[in-house]
Amino acid sequence: MSHSQAVQRIGIVGLGYVGLPLAVAFAEAGIPVVGVDKDLNKVTALNVGESYIEDVSDGRLRPLIATEVLRPTKDYAMLEEVEAVVICLPTPLSGHREPNLSVVVGGAEAVARHLRPGALVVLESTTYPGTTREVLLPIFETDGRRVGEDFHLAFCPERVDPGNRRYTLQNTPRILGGITEGCTLKAKALYSKVAEELHLVSSPESAEMAKILENVFRSVNIALVNELAILCERMGIDVWEVVEAASTKPFGFMPFYPGPGLGGHCIPVDPFYLSWRARAFEMTTEFIELAGRINVGMPRYAFGRIAAALNADKKPLNGSRILILGVSYKANIGDLRESPSLSILKLLSGSGANVAYHDPHIPFLPDQKLSSVGLTREEIRRADCVVIATDHDAMDLRMVVDSASRVLDLRNAVRKRFGAPLPPHVDVL
Repeated sequence: MSHSQAVQRIGIVGLGYVGLPLAVAFAEAGIPVVGVDKDLNKVTALNVGESYIEDVSDGRLRPLIATEVLRPTKDYAMLEEVEAVVICLPTPLSGHREPNLSVVVGGAEAVARHLRPGALVVLESTTYPGTTREVLLPIFETDGRRVGEDFHLAFCPERVDPGNRRYTLQNTPRILGGITEGCTLKAKALYSKVAEELHLVSSPESAEMAKILENVFRSVNIALVNELAILCERMGIDVWEVVEAASTKPFGFMPFYPGPGLGGHCIPVDPFYLSWRARAFEMTTEFIELAGRINVGMPRYAFGRIAAALNADKKPLNGSRILILGVSYKANIGDLRESPSLSILKLLSGSGANVAYHDPHIPFLPDQKLSSVGLTREEIRRADCVVIATDHDAMDLRMVVDSASRVLDLRNAVRKRFGAPLPPHVDVL
């Protein structure tokens, strides 16, 4: 293959929330895809046309598998067939909230062993500015290979919002930054097959920082409104009414809403990548770290509000039955990553509460040895306190309010659905 030949086949490494929808998008665009994942259960499920990602239906997946336009495998050697590889591997935080790039590094090393001459490599995994150049480039510049000549390398941050029907992989603009201008143009040619709008930047570092900025912006503003929610509760002020009122200003204000904590694959994690990286430049990112502390502390604040709600009914936390409604990190999806509900559940169980949960999207919590209970009047009446932790549309909150003796609404869900005023047995964050 000549170095100038257009991409005819693509490899996607990591078939999770980011990689699988991307693989399906390229396959639907007519580009044969090799999907690599080390998880045999995922590969097996995909090869029989069963999707484990809510944004990819079995109906979309099966014809792609049947026609072998999408070929899932554990074998990195199959990447020798492709002209471009996109790495979509997880970048979690360590127990000390520092970046853990071991999965990405391991994946990149495996890709490097099977990289075709002239191939394009794109990293989508969210990480700190400098990763593409300082960590990935040396992995691929081995055996005499030179970037821009023997291979091409770029960064294109994922912007997946699970469950979002308005902004999809196709109509959400993509940011591209390559090691060289030629690398950027190679990436542009590839992503133009699946994205309606592309924004090119001068370097991978700019693209990496742009992704971090998006989520730092949200983290800091969510922390601000969470802190105000705590203050408003002490002052006897309705924070939801305050945010609604401030939102009437047609300029200069963007509403953010309080809640029991941050969840998902980006906002709880990405800011810590930047604050860690900043220490290498002898700088403390005080706003980011303060926001992180506030948001990390919100599950414990919610736990305290549950205890206070029980206390209002002269009931101890120890021995009381708590029904948690919703354990995924956001409404209408089954994604548990960094979900604050799990932290709240752990705090309650550790304090002797009898905890049950209902979530139409998550039937089991194996680590907690719990199964979702039915949302029935009997189950609601059994609970000393019902906690609305995630506002799934499928949950019958009218029945919850009518049947429960005490409700703590961490999402303002009751008022959003039925309006004010709240019944006296319903408390809101």
